[in-house]
Amino acid sequence: MKKHLLIAALLAAVSLQASAQEKPRNVIFFIADGGGPASFTMARDYSRAILGKESLSMDAIQTGAVHTYSANSRITDSAASGTAYACGVKTHNGVISLDSLYRPVGTLVEAAERKGMKTGLVSTARITHATPAVFSSHIVNRGWEAQIADQQIRKGIDVLLGGGSDFYLPDSLGGKRKDNRNVIDEAIDLGYMFVDDRDGLLGDVRLPLLGIFSTDHMAFEIDRSNTSQPSLAEMTTKVLDLLDGGEEGFLVVIEAGRIDHAAHANDPAAHIHDILAYDEAIKVALDFARRDGHTLIVATSDHETGGLALGRNKNGDGVYVWNPELISGIDSSIEYFVTSLMNRLSAGSLGPHISTFVREQYRDVFDIANPSSRLLAQTDDLIERAVSDGNVGVILRLAQALAEEISRPAGIGWSTWGHTAVDVNMYAFGPGSEHFKGSIDNTE
Repeated sequence: MKKHLLIAALLAAVSLQASAQEKPRNVIFFIADGGGPASFTMARDYSRAILGKESLSMDAIQTGAVHTYSANSRITDSAASGTAYACGVKTHNGVISLDSLYRPVGTLVEAAERKGMKTGLVSTARITHATPAVFSSHIVNRGWEAQIADQQIRKGIDVLLGGGSDFYLPDSLGGKRKDNRNVIDEAIDLGYMFVDDRDGLLGDVRLPLLGIFSTDHMAFEIDRSNTSQPSLAEMTTKVLDLLDGGEEGFLVVIEAGRIDHAAHANDPAAHIHDILAYDEAIKVALDFARRDGHTLIVATSDHETGGLALGRNKNGDGVYVWNPELISGIDSSIEYFVTSLMNRLSAGSLGPHISTFVREQYRDVFDIANPSSRLLAQTDDLIERAVSDGNVGVILRLAQALAEEISRPAGIGWSTWGHTAVDVNMYAFGPGSEHFKGSIDNTE
């Protein structure tokens, strides 16, 4: 009996070792743009307190941390960190898939295509924004998004899904291109099927597929019900359905781009809901990988944004308070609210009782029953000046005051409107996941 048990144990060990050394056929690479360690803690606490879920789907596959510095700064931007992930080299902030001497470097997508793999890019940001750009173009300045669009549709990528028709369309059609080119039409001429809303994506589509669902970035998840846009989980489901089944496998990169924008705005509610939407997309991928058995999932962030802290000083004293319940009643991003308010002010549709209306909105939309004197002052300043002189600074100050009004009572602190140098979380699952553990550099 002992001999049989020993043989069984040895066979099991050999099987595990073989499994650990198996190479994946498919790779799904997730990037939570701007999501730091505190971001995921905040989303998990919110999920537990408000939604009754004890953990995030990604919690079970957390394996380590990633260093994010760039070639010229301890605090990276998305272009440099994305280039490290796409190409395995350090470069300068703002540079897209060129090394620090500005020479083009091959990307994971280009390598996958040489192997005959199918490829896809998905983002809730503009598809020409820095993170999807590093996998689909080589350019010295991330701001040259019209040129990035030109390169994207000629890279042979099978699926492109995201926002940002602005840099695909000429200004004569409402876009931002100055060369009068319609790059969506050019993509169709190259063989792409094109869709521009959720129904189109979830319908009968084929490869290659281009889906652009907004003029600029896609909506924050908290605002998505006001749109006809698909969720990140729905885009993930569709791209996996389309790419699955090829003999050589596939590589898909999926970015939750608006996590970053919510953190730049210090908007905790928008930040949380986009992280939860990201976690839903990871669950879709995990379910697929567990069924498939040959798929590697790697997930990380390009950098942390906002300097988020759960716990902060109040009136000069450190208070041990972080209360997710205080942001559970919010049903709009700050961006959506301020933009909608500006549009209504510009249209003159609010009448003589503007101040009363705005205070009611603070109560109904953001659960602020007693606005602070600072917020009221910024509100009155906006009402008085923004429409007459288009003062962007006034709009920004109102957004900042509203962010503080939401964050402070809940015990949420922010150190910056920009990025930080904090290491970011790393997650991995499936064959090959043993290589992604510990504390590693983004080029690794």
